[in-house]
Amino acid sequence: MSDDPLVAPTNPTLVEAFPMGTLYCGDCLEVLETKVEPESVDLIYADPPFFTNKTYEVIWGDEAEVRSFEDRWEGGVEVYADWLAERLRACHRVLKPTGSLYLHCDWHAAHHIRLRLDAIFGRSNFRNEIIWHYRKWSAGSGLYQRNHDNIYFYVKSDAKGRAFNRIFMPRAASTLKRFGEHRIISGHDAKGERVPSKIAAAKSVGVALDDVWDIGRVPPIKQLYPTQKPDGLLERIIRVSSNKGDLVLDPFCGCGTTVVAAQRLGRRWIGIDVSQTAINVIRTRLQQVTTAAATDIESIGLPTTAAQLRKLKPFEFQNWVVRDKFGGTVGPKGGDKGVDGLTFMTHEPIRVKQSDGVGRNVVDNFLAALRRRRKARGYIVAFSFGKGAYEEAARVKRENGTEIVLKTVEELLSGPPK
Repeated sequence: MSDDPLVAPTNPTLVEAFPMGTLYCGDCLEVLETKVEPESVDLIYADPPFFTNKTYEVIWGDEAEVRSFEDRWEGGVEVYADWLAERLRACHRVLKPTGSLYLHCDWHAAHHIRLRLDAIFGRSNFRNEIIWHYRKWSAGSGLYQRNHDNIYFYVKSDAKGRAFNRIFMPRAASTLKRFGEHRIISGHDAKGERVPSKIAAAKSVGVALDDVWDIGRVPPIKQLYPTQKPDGLLERIIRVSSNKGDLVLDPFCGCGTTVVAAQRLGRRWIGIDVSQTAINVIRTRLQQVTTAAATDIESIGLPTTAAQLRKLKPFEFQNWVVRDKFGGTVGPKGGDKGVDGLTFMTHEPIRVKQSDGVGRNVVDNFLAALRRRRKARGYIVAFSFGKGAYEEAARVKRENGTEIVLKTVEELLSGPPK
């Protein structure tokens, strides 16, 4: 919902008034260079991984599902800044001459990023450093509490026709008390000397939005992503620097706040993220705020072959098996290490192995996990199984009545599990 008081709040659910955009799963550099036309984008909001050198805990929508989101860069901040600069040059390529870019960062690498932006976009095309101010718990003594992020606002050129829709904020209580709701006229006389303020007949529209924005953060308990930004922040940027029907692009779209806000506001959009889990979270969010079916949301680059699935990070592969193929829940955190997820409705345990030739010992360990959970049926998923695994699964069913279903990745690719 919008945080701008003089803008009507958006309806969280749209009748299908605007067509869906496109989600790309992959490195934004490759997508920008091969899939997006040059000078076709009106607005880019980029929220790249921050150079924080720490690991976040990520909650992907399920109460108990927690995974690791790494934000680490070998080689230091210069390596990170050069990596980002390469992608910013690709962003510059796809922006229209009338286009705008907002780059979101924090204190860790802000000065390095600003230098790269000046080199790519030109110092004369810098417009504002926006300070997003928020509140959070105190972080100890010895320094001032860090309660803001930096958002650098650049334009592609001085070409006419660039969108900039001004937003006005309410006037201060003291101003309202003195002048009421009327517009204030001030200026200088013919000699250049200051003249007293006057009250005009017309009512004031408020005070023009400045470059310090007080918008609350997304509470950690409600985050789908460790650096998730509030809807109001993205809605404000999109309202100001684009018009209905314009194309908005987010090259690091994470859990999809940009594309969801763009969809609500009637903009076309492109979202890119390297994580297939993130893409699926965005698809779910879009279904929640529109009348679209899953088939209406075009997703390009999601893994569709065993070779592509082998390249996924372990938690991405696990999410593909449990969430995408079984429709189940990953986790729980801190639970039984022999179980990686539960099927939908029946909560039958799932064990995921991103390997070949899985053997008898995995079956035996999984049987112990089933017994602890008092379950008579469960699934093991792998790229392939050895002869001993099939023999042990057959023996367990024959002697104990417990069914351990061995599923290969190729079988899951060919259809839903049975």
